[in-house]
Amino acid sequence: MNLINQVCAVTGGAKGIGLATAQALLARGARVALLDLENVTLDYPHALSIRCDVSRAADVQSAVNQITERLGPIDVWVNNAGLARHRWIPDYTEEEIDLMLAVNLKGTILGSQAALKAMIPHKRGHIINVISTASLRGIPSETVYCAAKWGVRGFTQGLAEEAAAHRIRVTAILPGGVDTAFWDDASQRQAPKQLFLKPEHIANGIVSCLEMDDFCVPRELILRSLDDSDFSVKPA
Repeated sequence: MNLINQVCAVTGGAKGIGLATAQALLARGARVALLDLENVTLDYPHALSIRCDVSRAADVQSAVNQITERLGPIDVWVNNAGLARHRWIPDYTEEEIDLMLAVNLKGTILGSQAALKAMIPHKRGHIINVISTASLRGIPSETVYCAAKWGVRGFTQGLAEEAAAHRIRVTAILPGGVDTAFWDDASQRQAPKQLFLKPEHIANGIVSCLEMDDFCVPRELILRSLDDSDFSVKPA
């Protein structure tokens, strides 16, 4: 896909991976809507900031309407919005559980649903779900986050099958540790941020998937730092 003038929506676009992705898309000539609870101003003529709570269907649909009206039909939708609360299981409050499931899981479902409805009439499009390697294994102090991301991964696999019938591609991006605000709440353990990827690494992975030939569908892309503990080889 040539990204010039492609209309792209990025949730969680005010910072971290979302902001880096929006900037990478804009640098390639795309027309980009950044959806977030925070406003962001970028020095690009085709950047649009929309306040959106991804856990509310009305907000998501309003964002779709604004994007279509101001930028054109949606070609790319990146479900990136997410958050975590790092706790031992007995310490989670009901409000924290609801919030993580609402943003990470429900938000991805609502975003994908709205994007699919917008793309089906045109028989084209690409939905990117930024998940996490937390969808591959259980992690202490991230149990509820893992539960949400495992749900997103299962949903994404089903979404890919349904979307393919309409010539719409779906890709799951599974980042390992990334140096973002995700870790601000991690008091249970020290995050080795010096070993983590930067948001730009994930943004470049997303753009690479979007630019691949339409005949090829990258279903899942795992992005990890070489020094990430799961992949590092300790000398004997």
